Amino acid sequence: MVRKIVIAMLVAVLAFGPAVALLGSAALNPAATTACLPGGEELTVGAIPDTLSATTSDGHPVTLDRTQLTHAATIITIGARVDGVGRDGVVIALIAALTESRLRMLANTGAYPESGDYPNDGDGSDNDSLGLFQMRPTAGWGSVADLMNAEYQSAAFYGGPTGPNHPSPPGLLDIPGWQDMDPGEAAQAVEVSAYPDRYRAFQPVAETILTTLTIGSGEQPVPEAGRVVFPLPAETWIKTSDFGLRIHPITGEVSFHSGTDYAATEATPILAAADGRVASTDTTPIYGGLIVIEHTIDDQPVATAYAHIWPEDIHVSPGQLVTAGQHIGDVGSAGQSTGPHLHLEVRPGGPDQPPVDPVPWLAGHHPDSLDTPDQTPGRPCTPRADPTPAPTLVDPVGRARAARRAVAGRA
Repeated sequence: MVRKIVIAMLVAVLAFGPAVALLGSAALNPAATTACLPGGEELTVGAIPDTLSATTSDGHPVTLDRTQLTHAATIITIGARVDGVGRDGVVIALIAALTESRLRMLANTGAYPESGDYPNDGDGSDNDSLGLFQMRPTAGWGSVADLMNAEYQSAAFYGGPTGPNHPSPPGLLDIPGWQDMDPGEAAQAVEVSAYPDRYRAFQPVAETILTTLTIGSGEQPVPEAGRVVFPLPAETWIKTSDFGLRIHPITGEVSFHSGTDYAATEATPILAAADGRVASTDTTPIYGGLIVIEHTIDDQPVATAYAHIWPEDIHVSPGQLVTAGQHIGDVGSAGQSTGPHLHLEVRPGGPDQPPVDPVPWLAGHHPDSLDTPDQTPGRPCTPRADPTPAPTLVDPVGRARAARRAVAGRA
């Protein structure tokens, strides 16, 4: 009886310990610029990453560089200073700039040769349109000098009594009932484009940008996940280590395994288990490259963690919204690892809460979460018909990567 009590206490202590590690890895960047949205919601633009990847609502990947994200930070900062804009208005502005210019300050030397004399990110050719929002001097938005300035264009897009274009052409605040419109529809109401349906596809990209670049008490909750999927593609994995007490394969000591291990060939895509927001990406001595995603499932917060990724093979950024099944990284062997595999953790309540066994959790949240009805945890994947040998765990891609890392001293 005493031995059972000691083991139970050990499990409780060890289960809580890793939770703190994940919480620490989710720390956000220090704040750089602060403004308050109307109603007291604080919106702080923090450190700007070198790149940010997101996906449009129709499934097209978008990768933005630091210059584009700097323009986005300007749009956010100006919006936070204008009374009546709010977070929704900032999202609409980002949608418009993404659609019109992909967040680039575009000159138009064909219509205005002097526009090329101002700092710019390229040369556009849409009529006489200029800048981030492709505004036209002939439509009354401002002079060439005005429209080659990101702060001016942002203020003009928001409009309202303090807008530099007041009272015409109308900015967002001048559109009656814009708050009740679809965000894409509201962007079109300002831009008056010949292609009105193209804006709404960029809403998830805009929301990812806003979440990534800002830190604030008004951060929106993680949307409810629509489904749960298995985090590796069909017929690519073998379950090699269960959740719970085990003999550690490296230290040889009894320890608590806070997740489940799935061996797979190196570079096998890792998939987000559900819709959610990336809480953190980090590299630690134990986990190696680590992605933590926060979800809302059945109205409850849940965090999933994906470990042992080579850092260069992490394909998402903190704050990014992801969808179930989205490719977020590649299987690797970084950190304390004996070979390429995915270490998966599930933490109901969030990154700072104790983990649970991922296998029953996955099975309990989606009937197809084990990938195929014929697939059994702990056994090699087998196809439904014409059985073939179990997948090998080294392929040409894996061998090539292993060779490169051996040369670099990381094997």
